[in-house]
Amino acid sequence: MATASVFEQILDPANRADPYSLYRQLRTNPVVREADGTYVVSRYRDIVALLHDPRTSSRDVVTLGGFIGTDPPEHDRMRRLVNRHYGPPETPGRIDGMAPQLVDIVTALIDRFAGRTEVDLVDDFAYPLPVTAIWRLLGVPLKDEPRFHRWADAIVEGIGPQPQEAEQARHHADEAFAEMGRYFATLVDAHRQKTGDDLLSAMAADEHILEAMSKAGLLTNASLLLVAGHETTVNLITNGMLTLLRHPGTLERIRHEPHYVIPTVEELLRYEPPVHMLVRKALDDIGIASTTIPAGATMHLVLAAGSRDPDHVRDPDRFAPERHDLQSTDLHREDSQHLGFGGGVHHCFGAPLARLETQIALRELARRLENARLLADPPPYRPNPVLRGPRHLPISFDRVHPHTTVAAGSP
Repeated sequence: MATASVFEQILDPANRADPYSLYRQLRTNPVVREADGTYVVSRYRDIVALLHDPRTSSRDVVTLGGFIGTDPPEHDRMRRLVNRHYGPPETPGRIDGMAPQLVDIVTALIDRFAGRTEVDLVDDFAYPLPVTAIWRLLGVPLKDEPRFHRWADAIVEGIGPQPQEAEQARHHADEAFAEMGRYFATLVDAHRQKTGDDLLSAMAADEHILEAMSKAGLLTNASLLLVAGHETTVNLITNGMLTLLRHPGTLERIRHEPHYVIPTVEELLRYEPPVHMLVRKALDDIGIASTTIPAGATMHLVLAAGSRDPDHVRDPDRFAPERHDLQSTDLHREDSQHLGFGGGVHHCFGAPLARLETQIALRELARRLENARLLADPPPYRPNPVLRGPRHLPISFDRVHPHTTVAAGSP
């Protein structure tokens, strides 16, 4: 029996709890051709170069579809259309305005911990927070959440490169995406008849969008926002709290200095990101790291390996939020750039919302849970190698402190 390559070992769910030693092996040969003809790229500078190279394509290789499965100029046109109401970068938009709602959601979820000393942070907090937020943003009835949960789980498990035996996961993902599309078709029609102040109503009532984007395009992009708008944040919050419980000094600092959660989340995006790799296709021969990737080849860009590349950042396996602390007086602070939200034209559309949700979530968990600790380390992980995060995160604590208002200037 042939020995599995390093990348095949990365895809193996048995290695999900700690892929980083495998990433170190991968970087010793920064561009690897796999037996199936695909190429694996693992160094920071090479990944950044490819993410900005117009010869790399997302078309027909991105499972979620929508505008993230297109290339410029079509990608840019569709992204601008969706962003008309989501929150243009030059205006505060909907996202900044959601901060008070997010605090209310987080507060209510932690209030439910009262009288308990153990919770599953995934089921009881990290999943319901971004789901509630994105459903309110889009205007989706919360009563339909059980159906969505089933669809989302199927779609996520079918994303990205998989071991050979997981091919059926892609089939289930396709079926779930089709069902979600039919659901959104009915929902969009309802929003056109009775509009609200939500994103779906705004998009359905925007004649410019309806003229420039087919109804099928609107449905696909709405489905994309719903799935992508919560799955990565579930992982970011869960990976974040897992990391903070392994580094109690940082957790304690956030408790006393709430603003310190901002550089902490940036370091989490580098150190324990929610998305570990992206898939691209070469439109032409591309020379990278002394290798020529031929036109038509599939490329796996291992973002999480790139963000821990020692040629990019000093002491990359050390969790160090001070790398990103703008108030730091260390003039030799390490490079703070990371690939936690990808890069190039496909830089994560939902990054502002994911950052804000995670900052508020971790800040409040740090402030309100007394003596929080892990009940399983490592916890059980989801099998998917792309959207990597614990399936469950059981924790215990002594008691829940009452909610108090945070000083102005904190997230």
